[in-house]
Amino acid sequence: METRPLGRTGADVSVVGLGTWQLGGDWGDVDEDTAGDVLDAALDAGVTLLDTADVYGDGRSEERIRKALAARSDRPFVATKAGRRADPFEAAQYTPENLRAWIDRSRRNLGVDTLDLVQLHCPPTAVYSDQRVYDALDSLVADGAIAAYGVSVETVAEGLTALEHPGVQSIQVILNVFRRKPLEELLPAAAAAGVGVLARVPLASGLLSGRYTESTTFGADDHRNFNRNGEAFDVGETFAGVPYDVGVAAAREFTAICGDRSPAQVALRWVVQQPGVTCVIPGARSVEQARSNTAAADLPPLPDTELADLERLYDERIRAHVHDRW
Repeated sequence: METRPLGRTGADVSVVGLGTWQLGGDWGDVDEDTAGDVLDAALDAGVTLLDTADVYGDGRSEERIRKALAARSDRPFVATKAGRRADPFEAAQYTPENLRAWIDRSRRNLGVDTLDLVQLHCPPTAVYSDQRVYDALDSLVADGAIAAYGVSVETVAEGLTALEHPGVQSIQVILNVFRRKPLEELLPAAAAAGVGVLARVPLASGLLSGRYTESTTFGADDHRNFNRNGEAFDVGETFAGVPYDVGVAAAREFTAICGDRSPAQVALRWVVQQPGVTCVIPGARSVEQARSNTAAADLPPLPDTELADLERLYDERIRAHVHDRW
């Protein structure tokens, strides 16, 4: 699989990675054996970047990665996230002591002395401009607890603020056919700063797979059920903030544009070819999904005519329903 440099970390990572939120929770039940099989399938298919967080299943995702990697000789780049163990609306909790405790817990969960990359996990907006937080992260790098740090953001403005701090090595942001704003300013600014970009929610929580209808239901433990209006966390993390019925209707048109190709693979290919993107991190709940996602890297670039069709679809069906901050 094609690889790209992840900012200034010195690591080259696959253009398609694996997001592992679903291996921890909030996407319905994924048992231990299935989680291991998904991780093996992705790694065997050429994935070299895994993205996780300390709150995915209260550490279950990190622990499952540790167990899967213990039996393998190859070692992928593992990016985790920290900060959501605090009250997500309380910036004062992002202290050096708490950051150290959260990071030490992730080191234990993943079974490593040094974490490859720690990303601030969509903290309160004020945290992105708090120099004390970056000083604490710099200290953790100096101590060898982490090799590098970055940020995961909800908005372009948060990402641009983070780029003002030279220690930031990566930005993770929602980017997909239905969420295009990062293309305008954030991705060019990150590229100019030598900062890597991890693109999350690339399938708009599955909308862009073309498999859902207005009557599709999701389990009580699936965020696509319990967070549609932002009841548990930022609504942008669920269906990219697009109202479900609007998204399903637009996804039908997207599927028609894809023709006989897999809609999910086309959606991932679209992200991969956006200038400035380092790696796209779709999730997978089955071996088949993991293999299909990685195969998107083999698709040829989408032609200009299709890119124009997708931009028009966004302008006509989605733009009016996207919050200004996104």
